[in-house]
Amino acid sequence: MAQRKIVDARGSFCPGPLMELIAQLKSSVVGDEVEVLSTDEGSAKDIPEWVRKVGHELLETHEEGGVWHVAIRKAK
Repeated sequence: MAQRKIVDARGSFCPGPLMELIAQLKSSVVGDEVEVLSTDEGSAKDIPEWVRKVGHELLETHEEGGVWHVAIRKAK
């Protein structure tokens, strides 16, 4: 059963949040959701670009209290 995992990359700067997401996806199964929490505004652009490039599914991107939330679903 798919689950949502949280990658807390607050305080980390690009490319840190993306690298942490990639590491989490390696131990995830297809269908799992991963939400990255990042205080680096660049993550809101960089992560969705990477997700589209490699073929995963972008679920949502929003900012809340200075923290960007980027959620994806592992597709392959």
